[in-house]
Amino acid sequence: MEINLTETEIKCFEYVTSDTIGWIQNVSSERARVAKEEIIAKLVEHCNANEIAIAVGEDAQVTQAYDLGVVDTAANRQAAIDAEE
Repeated sequence: MEINLTETEIKCFEYVTSDTIGWIQNVSSERARVAKEEIIAKLVEHCNANEIAIAVGEDAQVTQAYDLGVVDTAANRQAAIDAEE
């Protein structure tokens, strides 16, 4: 994954942090952590309601949630919305 910032954006980040890359990594990791919790919660609810064994480990649970169609990517969800319009 790559991120591109303009010189101005870099200067703005340098104003608020001494470690721009670290700050961006931290924000990204934290958002992913929250999403993982949401995905696993949806998976547990779905599996309990449908008497499906839950995969072992968080990585496997996220994969299972996608495989079972419990969750989908934001891009796919947006495409479905756009198709309805």
